[in-house]
Amino acid sequence: MTLGAELEDDARATHVADPPADDAEPDVRAEAKAKAAALRELLEPVRTRTLLGQAIQLLASAATVVPFIGIVELGRTLLAPGPVDSGRVWLIVLIVGVGLAARALFGFLALTVTHFADLDLQAQLRVRIADKLGRLPLGWFSRTSSGAVRKSVQSDVAELHYLVAHANVEATAAVVTPLFALAYCFVLDWRLGLLAIATLPLYALAYAWMARDMTAQMARMDAGVAKISATIVEFIAGVSVVKTFGQVGKAHRRFVDAADEFNDDFSGYIGPMLRLEAVSSIFLSAPLILLVNLAGGYWFVDSGWVEPIELVGSTLIAMVLPTALLTVSMAVHTRQQASGAAQRIVDLLGEPELPTTDSPKSPVGHDVVIEDVDFTYPPRLGVSAGVKALDGVNLQLPAGSLTALVGPSGSGKSTLATLLPRFGDPDSGSVRIGGVDVREIAPSELYRHVGFVLQDVQLLSTSVRDNIRLGRPDATDDDVFAAARAANIHDRILELPNGYDTIVGVGAHFSGGEEQRVSIARALLADTPILVLDEATAFADPESEAQIQEAISTLVAGRTVLVIAHRLGTITHADNIVVLDGGRVVGQGTHTDLVSAGGVYAAMWASYQAGTTRQDEEIARQEARR
Repeated sequence: MTLGAELEDDARATHVADPPADDAEPDVRAEAKAKAAALRELLEPVRTRTLLGQAIQLLASAATVVPFIGIVELGRTLLAPGPVDSGRVWLIVLIVGVGLAARALFGFLALTVTHFADLDLQAQLRVRIADKLGRLPLGWFSRTSSGAVRKSVQSDVAELHYLVAHANVEATAAVVTPLFALAYCFVLDWRLGLLAIATLPLYALAYAWMARDMTAQMARMDAGVAKISATIVEFIAGVSVVKTFGQVGKAHRRFVDAADEFNDDFSGYIGPMLRLEAVSSIFLSAPLILLVNLAGGYWFVDSGWVEPIELVGSTLIAMVLPTALLTVSMAVHTRQQASGAAQRIVDLLGEPELPTTDSPKSPVGHDVVIEDVDFTYPPRLGVSAGVKALDGVNLQLPAGSLTALVGPSGSGKSTLATLLPRFGDPDSGSVRIGGVDVREIAPSELYRHVGFVLQDVQLLSTSVRDNIRLGRPDATDDDVFAAARAANIHDRILELPNGYDTIVGVGAHFSGGEEQRVSIARALLADTPILVLDEATAFADPESEAQIQEAISTLVAGRTVLVIAHRLGTITHADNIVVLDGGRVVGQGTHTDLVSAGGVYAAMWASYQAGTTRQDEEIARQEARR
């Protein structure tokens, strides 16, 4: 079991579920308001430039009307009695050309401004997120999936692109261009202006009906998609197990149920909306708009109110109005999607940080004292606030001693061990190193005193050399080689295509046991006097276990070591064995003392011996068959 998994076990073991309210329903409107506020906060650094882009787009929109004016004036010139004024014709053509060029130029400038604003915003957000991640407690990463972090850093930030770089400018063009064009229609004749928008009120009423609950429905759809995604991840993560036991049908039932629930909600909402949209879209169809404008325009011309060429100009303007409305609709939808991404980014940036002291102190010595420590998990992973994972724990680790933490799954041993490297801080009590509370030690100095080797090894996609000297970047090659030899991994590294310069994951593909020995070499090179060790051999094969155990023996020599023990046979030699149950210390002493005293440890030892005996008998039977 990995340290992160044990942390989650510790949390779940102390969790008492709150009874669900019968009629509890999320306040989607309040959530929508929160998302909108989060979006405004994130966009504040680029607000001035997006407004500038919109202002430039106003000029482009004004220039868009010039060709319509040119058509009308050109028609008047060509249809005027007498010879055609060629000079006026060419002047109109020139003006139209200048208008088209101005439209293209100002449109380009507007999008250039907003695209550079978007690049700056993405860079700022990624730097803020990276800086935030660097200040979060290490325990937060054990409770948060890497996928969630990656989504915030990559996908959610990227989702803001269209909103910043396009949406505001395009929405401005979609709104202002028709207004300029309609203003010209009213200049020609107020009746032509009203005729150009004759079908729009009917569409607006239908669209308002469709959009009345759009924000709330989008929130429900997002929740449904999230639920489906969670069940997919759960199914894929356990598919090898469920296939082995022939339970694939049952295992994906939760996914099917979630999908059915989402489909019911979605079809119940979208079905009537699609029918209404199909009817309402008729009011924006080109044939209907053309029919209304030509029929009404014929009446106006026949009545002598307008000229035929004026009718042509207003009809052309009426034909482009639907496109503008569709662009506005797309911008609204994009803003809603971006609001959800912004909320997730704001939530991440709002996570409580690891507090640091303004007056850091340095430890004097390498002893560890854990005094009257209580710890409560934050309300994550379904854990209710106020439920203790550790309750009044007292423990002393003399300098140079080996202390092992044992106990049932969820007893709090991983939670206790991770308070030492400050994955989190206790609610009360203290954890002191060399007489100094870890909260009064600067993080950079703390990790020069406390190192940890976990089961879930993390190697970076860089050279093997850089992976080993991660904790001591200034280490010489000789230091790196010596650490690798002590960890029994030097010879294996030399077999790689480029030796120590081979990139992990490209030319270097290590087994689990080899990765563990690389991480032990890293810890040896860092040379921290205090070490937290999540028993690294728990799941190793016999050959790897022997090599890892030898490397660990070198690693722990002369250090203050706290071991999270999974297999009791590996810690019988410990100076002190601490037994945890339900977040409390229920016993401590040497192996011999604890076995003699009975209780939790004696029962665990008896169970361990029985399991070891059965394993030895099975190995013997296999050898006999050979």
